[in-house]
Amino acid sequence: MKKFKNSIFYIFVLVFFSTIIFNILKVGKTIELGKVTNEIQVKHHYLQEFISSIKHNIFHPLAILLAQIVTIILVARFFGWICRKIGQPTVIGEMLAGIALGPSLFGAYFPELFGTLFPKESIVNLKFLSQIGLILFMFVVGMELDLKILRTKVKEAFIISHTSIIVSYALGLGLAFFLYQEFAPHGVHFMSFGLFLGVAMSIAAFPVLARIVQERGLNKTKLGSLVITCAAIDDITAWCLLAGVIAIVKAGSVASSLYIIAMAIVYIGIMLGMVRPFLKHIGELYDSAEKITKPVVAIFFLTLLISSYLTEIIGIHALVGAFVAGVIMPENMKFRHIFIEKVEDVSLVIMLPLFFVVTGLNTKIGLLNNVYLWKMTGIIVLVAVGAKFLSSTLTAKYVGQNWRDSLTLGALMNTRGLMELVVLNIGLELGVLSPKIFAMMVIMALSTTFMTGPALNLIDFIFKRRKYFAPQIVMPKEYKVLVTFENPDDAKSLLKVANNFVSKEEEKQSLTAMYISSTNEINPYKIEEYEKESFRPALKEADKLNRKINTVFKASNDIDADVVDVVKKGDFNFVLLNIGASIYEGTLLGKILGVTSKIINPENLLNTFTGKEKLFESNYFDDKTQAIINKTEVPLGVFVDKNLVKTDHISVILFNKEDQFLLEYIKRMKKSSEAKISIFDTYEVMNEDNKVVHENVKIITSSKLERDFLKEQDLLILSMDSWKKLIDTNSVWLNNTPSLLIIKP
Repeated sequence: MKKFKNSIFYIFVLVFFSTIIFNILKVGKTIELGKVTNEIQVKHHYLQEFISSIKHNIFHPLAILLAQIVTIILVARFFGWICRKIGQPTVIGEMLAGIALGPSLFGAYFPELFGTLFPKESIVNLKFLSQIGLILFMFVVGMELDLKILRTKVKEAFIISHTSIIVSYALGLGLAFFLYQEFAPHGVHFMSFGLFLGVAMSIAAFPVLARIVQERGLNKTKLGSLVITCAAIDDITAWCLLAGVIAIVKAGSVASSLYIIAMAIVYIGIMLGMVRPFLKHIGELYDSAEKITKPVVAIFFLTLLISSYLTEIIGIHALVGAFVAGVIMPENMKFRHIFIEKVEDVSLVIMLPLFFVVTGLNTKIGLLNNVYLWKMTGIIVLVAVGAKFLSSTLTAKYVGQNWRDSLTLGALMNTRGLMELVVLNIGLELGVLSPKIFAMMVIMALSTTFMTGPALNLIDFIFKRRKYFAPQIVMPKEYKVLVTFENPDDAKSLLKVANNFVSKEEEKQSLTAMYISSTNEINPYKIEEYEKESFRPALKEADKLNRKINTVFKASNDIDADVVDVVKKGDFNFVLLNIGASIYEGTLLGKILGVTSKIINPENLLNTFTGKEKLFESNYFDDKTQAIINKTEVPLGVFVDKNLVKTDHISVILFNKEDQFLLEYIKRMKKSSEAKISIFDTYEVMNEDNKVVHENVKIITSSKLERDFLKEQDLLILSMDSWKKLIDTNSVWLNNTPSLLIIKP
């Protein structure tokens, strides 16, 4: 009875008090007289009430906002993926997604659905939420800048940056002279219109530009350092100019704006002279993730919000305050990285796409409905490109750069990107830009950003620039092995495995470790420090193994494509990477989503048509690993780490005749490794012709793998086809295996 005591008590309490609740409600019905009219008591059809309730819930402002966010994120990720595959920055795709979801495309072809998803009354909520996202983003942009460059970097960067700004500003103002009569909004002074167009022409996109420099492997060159410095100075100068222009626009005249500018100078003085030293002191006291408590986080976020609030009150826009708050954060890059991680994912993945859609909703390309307006758009693009590209290029050549580097710098400085859209939206919000000129300028921002990649490719082609990230191994090698990883700690186990395949003779050794990281995770100023820290575990393990290794660092916008590219250019014989976890395996919903992703993912569909992949096959690997497997033409090993400590005992399983290629790896291990190797020949694959004889090699002929035998092994090697068959048959012994190396011939 004691066994059921708790259950009996639980049931008794539920039944007893449920009865009381029911009776109170029943008796309470009798006291409604005089309180509830007969009209309210009229009974409706239950199904109609349910449908009416669902409709009400669907069109509730919060439900609409959540539906908008889900749609925006999905479309932004899809467009970003497409742009990444064609060699464009992800942000281009997100910008295009915003245009596509606006009245120019979605609203034009599906007006009813557009009106349902983006009703006019909901745009205000979306706009304010996107502004919060922009504030967080500008905070991150400010943190990624380093004020030390203003004191330590070369004079050439100041000359190039400020020349490009003043030339672009002057040409933008000249363009405004011809556009004012026809395109300026009614009631806007020429000075306001002209000054704003000048800022819009002169700004560069530091975040996008920094990512492109990293992806192209230019960060380790003098040119890359110069470009980053120019872009940083450009951003700081342009935002100062923008603050002044906003003050003039809001005040109505230069004289009236002097009060706002004076207040802005006082604000800057307080932020740099008082707030910055205080934050620096906090940064020195709390310099690690463990030490940064919630009260400390609150101080820094309050600094951000108060700074944004003050600049909004002063009249120079909240985004300027967010940017300044980021710039004055403690200079300790470890500290900044912690805060960037806290803010960046939310601002980039969720909030920023909302801003692109708000921009898209404001962009009515349909207003450009005749040849003349498109000619004017073309002129704006030409002036923008000529102003920024030519001024940067010619100035760089004048200060001593060669033509190749000058043209490269000019192409990069011509990138407008997201920063341009921020400026344009401020102009539209202030009423300085009309919807027509806004649409033209958005097209200019997209065009100048989109042309950066092709322009750099053309310059590389003309001057035959080599790819900087391709590993250069000069000495002839017997067998070249590439170990690639995204987590620095994974390098230790991968090198332990790779060590068994590389010759012990120093002149024949060729072991390369490649760390590949997303560009979003790396601060452009501290990339060398980041690289050094990332390879520390690998170099430490190499010392233990008494191995010399080459190191290759790659900041990537498309990791699987770049891995394949390095493998091809490096002429490697064997590639080793660790497996990732598939998000689609392990649950029913995951499997459903896995099939759905194969149907809607263009790359998977392409692989299906080309025969590389079956549409409904199991997810044996995560998407990134599978993509590398599909594209890599050299032998490849996928490592499944189950806490590998050593590789003293290695077993190789031969399931069928197709697995005979594994004998080549056994022969290589026999020469290069001191490990004891067990060949598990389940179907008598080996014969006198291919038999491997060595004191460290043991052949086991059996059709059953014993659990005790598996426990003794450090590493189990098998073919990829055999691995897939074991997965398909849900083989029980897979749960008892040691670490695995799955090899594709």
